[in-house]
Amino acid sequence: MEGIEKITAKIIQDSEAEITQLMAQTDAKVQSIGEAAKAQADKETADTLAKGRRAAGERLERLKSAAQMETRKLALGAKQEVLAEAFDLALEKLCTLPDQEYIDLLTRLALEASSTGREQLVFSPKDRARIGKQVVVAANDALVKGVAPELPNSITDTKVGAFLGKVVNSTAAIVSGTGMLTLSEETRPIKGGFIMVDGDVEINCAFETLVRLQREKLEKEVANLLFD
Repeated sequence: MEGIEKITAKIIQDSEAEITQLMAQTDAKVQSIGEAAKAQADKETADTLAKGRRAAGERLERLKSAAQMETRKLALGAKQEVLAEAFDLALEKLCTLPDQEYIDLLTRLALEASSTGREQLVFSPKDRARIGKQVVVAANDALVKGVAPELPNSITDTKVGAFLGKVVNSTAAIVSGTGMLTLSEETRPIKGGFIMVDGDVEINCAFETLVRLQREKLEKEVANLLFD
């Protein structure tokens, strides 16, 4: 019996040693797996955070770009409003010039626009009644003076000489065919200026048209003056 007990004790002792060694190995593997899992989790967490930071950074850049674009749009809109106001003010000043300055300006426009000296001038209803006739007379006088012989002051300073000057001018107008602008019975809904009509041909000297054309030519230059 004593021999069996010794053998049994030896088996138990060896088994316990194997179990202890196996448990130690198992603990080591568990620890290794745990550390690997933690490292992988840490890596995935870091990757996720990095991706999140990159995505947040990209979104921030997109938002900044959109904000800058919106700011530029608002600034451009504000500048365009200021430019429009500047040209509207120019149009208003043209239309509200004192009568004589207004007549002088329209006379110069008529002289520049006329090619035959026999066109019709079409005004707004208000301007036709207010200054239409004066502009036509002044423009015709200027056209005729360009072709009529100039009389000496000693003649034109007298009443007879002044009358003679008118006769000479009228004759020159008839002979040359110029200085025969007429005031049209027609009117147009324009703010200022006139429309010069010669048959089917029209030359638009309405102030709003002239200002618009000048705006297209000068808008960049005016913008530089206003905003630089």
